Amino acid sequence: MSDTSSTPSSPTSSASTPPSSAPSPQLDTLSLGEALVPVSEADIAAAAKLKAQANQAFTSHDFPNAARLYSEAIEKNPNEPTLWCNRAYARMKLEEFGYAISDASQAIKLDPKYAKAYYRRGTCYLQTLNHQKSISDFKKVLALEPKNDIVRTQLQATQKLFRKLEFEKAIELEGEKNPVDRCREIIAEGGCELDKSYSGPKLDVTDEGKYQITSDFVEGMLEWFKNGKTLPKRYVWEIVLGAYEHFFKEESLVTVDIAEGVTCDVIGDVHGQFYDLLHLYSLTGKPDPKHYLLMNGDLVDRGSWSIEVILTAFAYKWLYPNYMYVNRGNHEAKDMNSTYGFEGEAKHKHGDQSYKLFAHVFTTLPLATLICPTQPPKIKKAQDILSPQGRRRFFVVHGGLFSKDEITLEDIRKIPRVGRQPGQQGLMCSYTFPTSRISLLWTDPQEAPGRGPSKRGVGIAFGPDVTKRWCTLNGVSGILRSHEVRQNGYQIEHDGLCTTVFSAPNYVDQAGNKGAYVRIDSCGEQQYFQFEATPHPPMRPMAYVQGGLGSMMMM
Repeated sequence: MSDTSSTPSSPTSSASTPPSSAPSPQLDTLSLGEALVPVSEADIAAAAKLKAQANQAFTSHDFPNAARLYSEAIEKNPNEPTLWCNRAYARMKLEEFGYAISDASQAIKLDPKYAKAYYRRGTCYLQTLNHQKSISDFKKVLALEPKNDIVRTQLQATQKLFRKLEFEKAIELEGEKNPVDRCREIIAEGGCELDKSYSGPKLDVTDEGKYQITSDFVEGMLEWFKNGKTLPKRYVWEIVLGAYEHFFKEESLVTVDIAEGVTCDVIGDVHGQFYDLLHLYSLTGKPDPKHYLLMNGDLVDRGSWSIEVILTAFAYKWLYPNYMYVNRGNHEAKDMNSTYGFEGEAKHKHGDQSYKLFAHVFTTLPLATLICPTQPPKIKKAQDILSPQGRRRFFVVHGGLFSKDEITLEDIRKIPRVGRQPGQQGLMCSYTFPTSRISLLWTDPQEAPGRGPSKRGVGIAFGPDVTKRWCTLNGVSGILRSHEVRQNGYQIEHDGLCTTVFSAPNYVDQAGNKGAYVRIDSCGEQQYFQFEATPHPPMRPMAYVQGGLGSMMMM
């Protein structure tokens, strides 16, 4: 429900506008590198009119409609490179980087000296962590525009980032002490004492001299953060280590039973939007014995209060380990954190060792959660897929399903995750792409049956038949996933078996979308709640991205 409404949203498949632009039309008459097709003057004029409408939609931040109108213009005049380049830009705003790369490439085929098309394609390669191709395209822009100092700066920043990532890979191969062990050593050696000038909320201290968390501390911490203040490094480490103790013991697939009288709220991407998270918690309520919270990944990056968001989640996990759950998202990963801001923010606020600690603890986050209502459905529907015990249960994962059908819940439960980044090995990363091998954390649903390439340029897309087969095999009533903006905060698709929930309203201060969360009760009934964005202090998204790349990726 909206925060001014007293009733939840109706759970219909029309609850949200389509999340993406239409796929690129098949170029039956114009193939890459072939001659231009004949286009009438009337179609050229019609395309120009559609382009103007698309530009207006883009200016209004209506990116899906802009992409649709650019597509209609391309159908009228596929020879015009600016239409392809503009649609690429709209798709970049929708995070459809794979589609955008294809569109920019077509613009370049039509006009090999089109600097803006190289620039947009290079930006997409950067967003999908293909740094070498990004560097190549930025160099092409500079060959065409030698005096473009902005692109020169961005090229240098991308080269620096690429060298840094390659260096870190080499260091990892050589072996580095576990950051958890190293932080504990530093604490034992007296190298991370509490700053005596600190005047904020205080952790309790036991008779043995160990810190322990209380609800009063968490409430005080939230108010401290709200006022723009940071915790001392020692408290940051204690919170992260406190949460780590619980994450490390959990399996890669966590089972959460929902007893009679208990509810569980599933929260989608938050992406460092701390002030929206505070508003969201005012709607959901805090975790307690009768009300669980499950945050479904992508707590960090893009938004510029990612530290505050992740510390809040980890503090609740330390305080309420049986009522607070956190899944890993594709942004709880080193390569994404280096590109999208969390690494820069963590180091700026709390230092290099703190970032290393966060990065390692991210690898301990479970990959998925199985929510298991304990009571039979109030009304059994003909299409219900139930567990062997005749109950509904829901598979909650950040991305989605796999590149093959036969994966079972037990397979997921056994995935070795601790210390591993996505893209190394196993089911966590079951589909090969140039930059990584990814599945659970990256895949997206599609309307067409079967599997196909992702519009992102990373991962795969899975159709309604794939979802139904997997749910039937595993006795799962539905999949709840996040990973994608939905204009109304959520969308039900795949004949009701797949729901996307996204909880970062007005994403990166641009998208104009609502946020949402899903509530599940002990009978497996679901309610859908929507909320609007909340004002925040004047700090732009991705403010901590290094080398000026943040402003480029926000363009």
